Amino acid sequence: MNRSPFFYVGDKYKLMKQLSGYFPHDVNRLIEPFCGGGSVFLNFHAKNYLANDKNKHMIKLHKFLKSYANNRNSFYKKLEQQIKHYGLSASYLGIMVSDELKSKHKKTYYAVFNKNAYKAVKDDFNKNKNDLLLLYILLIYGFNHMLRFNSSGDFNLPVGNVDYNKNVRTALDAYFDFIESNEIVFSCLDFVDFVKGITFESGDFVYLDPPYLISKCEYNKGWDEKCESALLNLLDELNSKGINFALSNVFNHKGRSNEMVIEWSKKYKVKPVKSNYISYYDNTIKEDTTEVLITNY
Repeated sequence: MNRSPFFYVGDKYKLMKQLSGYFPHDVNRLIEPFCGGGSVFLNFHAKNYLANDKNKHMIKLHKFLKSYANNRNSFYKKLEQQIKHYGLSASYLGIMVSDELKSKHKKTYYAVFNKNAYKAVKDDFNKNKNDLLLLYILLIYGFNHMLRFNSSGDFNLPVGNVDYNKNVRTALDAYFDFIESNEIVFSCLDFVDFVKGITFESGDFVYLDPPYLISKCEYNKGWDEKCESALLNLLDELNSKGINFALSNVFNHKGRSNEMVIEWSKKYKVKPVKSNYISYYDNTIKEDTTEVLITNY
């Protein structure tokens, strides 16, 4: 399985072995209205890919990496120059945290080491928000690899206990390999506008991983019952047109139930998914979460 280089809490990477067993074969186009970091399309075989997300920063980063697909060495050179310039840790490059610091801060030594350098990157990015290389560095080193901005539009995530390591480089290589050999079109639209703008073809498949109505996550902000209703109506329309879809969601979470989705799902097929659902606020796996995949095929 390929890990997305935008590895953030809550992506579908760890669930792909389960989900792929439910996905159809011989897909013409994989269509994702909520592509996020791309963990699904990176592990799905289709002839073409349409990847959308309303998060403009996420799509900008996808397009940014895509622009280096045929010149990854140039990207790595620029990335690693900036990491060295700011003095961030990089075990992949042999820039190591001292044993003394590791001993003193056993669980947070990367965060302690990178704190000041990370703040410098953040300050520089917030002065020039067009520098997507700095934004990607913030994503690498930020807490839980989240993209979080305040009401003024400034990036405001704290430093994480993370490092530029072999896993980051492996994920980037896998991403570049995928982009080099596949046709993928990125867009940044509201999910309804995105889907309604598609002229569907035989063999298309729509996979949806929307914000979850009953959970509290950074990337679920702004999702309400009106959005949920619009999503379910849209899926009913796809079904009436004979378009295959699969929807990831949760029926129950932390004592709450999504009755709207539970009732709506009775028209379709519900596949059980062993959840790895965790949130930005609490990164422990929730044993009381009922995660499902709902399909119309």
